[in-house]
Amino acid sequence: MILEVFLSALFFTLLGMAYVKGYDVVKRHSPEHLVHFYLIMATVRMLLVGTVVALYVIFTENREHAIRFAAMFIIMYAIMMVVTLKLRH
Repeated sequence: MILEVFLSALFFTLLGMAYVKGYDVVKRHSPEHLVHFYLIMATVRMLLVGTVVALYVIFTENREHAIRFAAMFIIMYAIMMVVTLKLRH
């Protein structure tokens, strides 16, 4: 479980850093496209999170572990959304 938490935190850290850096680049070069950037990144993040959770659930044999992982990952996703919105808006 510790490895899962560490890898999940790393995943969300990298995803958050990509959002923050991308936001800065788009804001600097074409601020009129910030809305498009936000919508694209929100979609990409949601698809990546859904894919990771689905793959874990498919390949994990223990149902309790899969449910705990999915809940933890979705909570971390919600926290990441709040943090990135607070940092850039």
